[in-house]
Order: sequence, then structure tokens, then C-alpha cells
Amino acid sequence: MIRTQIQLGEDQARALKGTAARNGISMAAAVRQAVDTYLATHGLDDSTTRRERALAAVGTFTAGPRLSQEHDAAFSEEVGR
Repeated sequence: MIRTQIQLGEDQARALKGTAARNGISMAAAVRQAVDTYLATHGLDDSTTRRERALAAVGTFTAGPRLSQEHDAAFSEEVGR
């Protein structure tokens, strides 16, 4: 783990301390959980998750039979060049 220092407002610190105590975890663990949740909901997930999502998308789109052979022309047509 990487040690880091953050500053919280008084209300944030009080709420975090209470939440951590109710859940039987340290404040640091509560912060890590909050960061994980934030990253997951804002699409900033790790490379393994991005790879899994990309592989899951393979084959779900159709582009027509000519695209694999004429991709440059199709791209130019789409972007208007």
C-alpha cells in the first residue's frame, strides 16, 4: 500500500469516524472503500476490469461485411473526409 495524507472537513471526519466505528473497521479502511466505490462509479476502474469489459463487447456490434476490408474508406466516410 501507498501511504498518503488527506485533509477532511470537521463534519467529514466526524461522519467517517462514526461510520468506521459502526462497521468495525478503521478510518483508513473506510476511506479505501469510499475510494473504490468512487472509482467504480466514475468509470475509473483498473486495467483488468477495462480489459474484461472490452472483451465482453467483442462481437456485439455489426459493421457490415466490407468494413474489415475497406476500413480506411469507411472511416473517412463516417468522419466526412
